[in-house]
Amino acid sequence: MSTPAMSGTPTTTKLSGEQRVAKWFGLTGDSWTRHANPVSVVTRFAVLPLLALSIWSRDWIGWWCLVPIVLSLVFMMVNPLLFPKPRSTRNWASKGVFGERVWSERNVVPVPAQFTPKVLRVTYAIQTIGAAALAYGLVQLDLIATVTGLVILQAAKAWYIDRQVLLYEDMKQRNAKYASWEY
Repeated sequence: MSTPAMSGTPTTTKLSGEQRVAKWFGLTGDSWTRHANPVSVVTRFAVLPLLALSIWSRDWIGWWCLVPIVLSLVFMMVNPLLFPKPRSTRNWASKGVFGERVWSERNVVPVPAQFTPKVLRVTYAIQTIGAAALAYGLVQLDLIATVTGLVILQAAKAWYIDRQVLLYEDMKQRNAKYASWEY
């Protein structure tokens, strides 16, 4: 099988930003497989709305809003390791997590040139727009801005995961280790 040009050869073993974040969430080695449980991925989408609702609750319960805010943040931190290894990883959510893992390891195993960071930067830019709308909505207690920000953020996150699925599908054809993650 011929291999298309890869986006550079790894020149360093320095951790990528994604690897540092993964390590912070406890995602090293086999713990990635637990995060690849589709329930982990789906419930992760609930964190942002729960956090927004917790922040909004300051209007109803004052400083007590810190309790649901902290609980939402704790759930965000433990979520990747909360669920067991999935019965199967032949699904969109699991493949998205595996793509994130592949992307985080791009300093060690280069990814094909077509998977440059440009598309991911677009998803980050869209997420920034969503975050700005969400922040404005939460500060002003503007329901339309809050919901708009949440929808934009969630849609951009889903698109990001979808790009990671494509990366994983490509890389599992090139790397037996990556292919072994799917069962």
